Amino acid sequence: MSANLPTAGDRPPRSLTSLDEVETTDDIPIPSDPLARVIGQEKAVEIARVAAYQHRHLLLVGPPGIGKSMIAQALALHLDRPETEIRIVHNPENPERPSVEVVGRDEVMREREAHRGTEGELIDPKEAPASVAERLGYRCPRCSFYSHPQERYCPSCGNLKQILPGVAGSGNPFRDLVGGILELTVSPGGNPMESVRTTRLRNGVEEVVAYERAGDRIKVLDQRALERRRSVQKESPRKVLVKIDRNPFVMATGASETELLGDVRHDPYGGHPQLGTAPYERTIPGAIHEAHEGVLFVDELPHLGHLQRHILTGMQEKRFPITGRNPQSGGASVRVDAVPCDFILVAASNIQDLSQILSPLRSRIAGGGYEILLDTTMPDTEPNRMRLAQFCAQEIASDGRIRPATREAVQEMIREAGRRALAHDGRRNALTLRLRELGGLIRTAGDLAAISGSTHLEASHLREALARARSIEEQITAAYGSFQGGLRRDVTESQRQSMGYYQWNENPDTGNFPGGYG
Repeated sequence: MSANLPTAGDRPPRSLTSLDEVETTDDIPIPSDPLARVIGQEKAVEIARVAAYQHRHLLLVGPPGIGKSMIAQALALHLDRPETEIRIVHNPENPERPSVEVVGRDEVMREREAHRGTEGELIDPKEAPASVAERLGYRCPRCSFYSHPQERYCPSCGNLKQILPGVAGSGNPFRDLVGGILELTVSPGGNPMESVRTTRLRNGVEEVVAYERAGDRIKVLDQRALERRRSVQKESPRKVLVKIDRNPFVMATGASETELLGDVRHDPYGGHPQLGTAPYERTIPGAIHEAHEGVLFVDELPHLGHLQRHILTGMQEKRFPITGRNPQSGGASVRVDAVPCDFILVAASNIQDLSQILSPLRSRIAGGGYEILLDTTMPDTEPNRMRLAQFCAQEIASDGRIRPATREAVQEMIREAGRRALAHDGRRNALTLRLRELGGLIRTAGDLAAISGSTHLEASHLREALARARSIEEQITAAYGSFQGGLRRDVTESQRQSMGYYQWNENPDTGNFPGGYG
């Protein structure tokens, strides 16, 4: 995909080697390379670079909050921009079987240029011939005042700008009484014309020219523009399904079948040629199609259940049909075959859910990519402390509402990272990589700094944030002595009856199991 394999960029900035060189996080440069912003996952970052270059799939395994989605997004930013656009084309012989058209970037640009040639030139209504401006509804034929064509009556003289033959002519003596009613009910001809065609001389040559209403201006189409428009209109009707200017990163976490695989919208008129909407216009892409030439990211992959097999099919065939998925819908009979879906799958899973990933899908990922166990801690060294300082600077910059953190605040955050590495992972002399939780701590401290009016995020704000950032279980234990103690004291009598399990679980000898089993 990428033309050149990038070099490793996940090292801390060379200009700063120690926190002693930092006054605030404003002094810490943030790398422009998105993969270099991933903290502490050097092995995964290097493999992600290879995956972007070689178009390989990834399975990232580890607990929440250690950078799985960030790696996927950064990988997508290392891909070349998409080179094709996917369109659905009307099939007049069998409308329920629209065809697929894949168009390259060069052709898309040529078509856009051709379409711009059919847009014509916008002019002021006063620059158009007077007779044309009158027929389009801009110019009053009586006082020559110009106004918007939606105004039926001239704002200057109060007369109707469009005269209906036989109804609003000068021979109607009661025009001021009933003319307005008759003009609205007898014939629609009183409305201004949408388009007027005439001829003009240009460079001594007579040519056909069209004038069209365009809001408060007039669009002029010369003969060349009219010919281009006719050639465009001869093409089969089509709809852009996946645009060429699209985001190469598509998240499908927790997607439904329709969101993942596409669908055909319901038409209450059954696609009737006059009343309904053609099937090709009702076709919508799934995430696997929108990720064509990009990254399809699925966090918590096992939660997709049986939909995993459809992802496997798309990975194998690089094409997947779009069908109407609701049997009660007017689009149930519509099918669009061979819609491209050549994507890089970046999937994530917790260790305990690995067994729920389909074996063929695991095999496909391993055979065409990499499985990576992410780290949860990193050694407590000066370079890694600088990495955490960079993380702090990144979180502050991305939030946009947090004051710069002082060196002391960063050091307090690093000490907390060491405490969490010991508490969560049993690692001494280590720093945690469960960075989502640390990011929440930084935001809480930043809010405290903002409320207090401080110009910087200080270490005292971090310490106060730590007291506030306790989990709800920790707060319940502190208030009631234990989680079960809080449950017993906080629930109502009716809740106790329906939640007897908790009481039985603490006192199984009482025989008070819910449902009367005692």
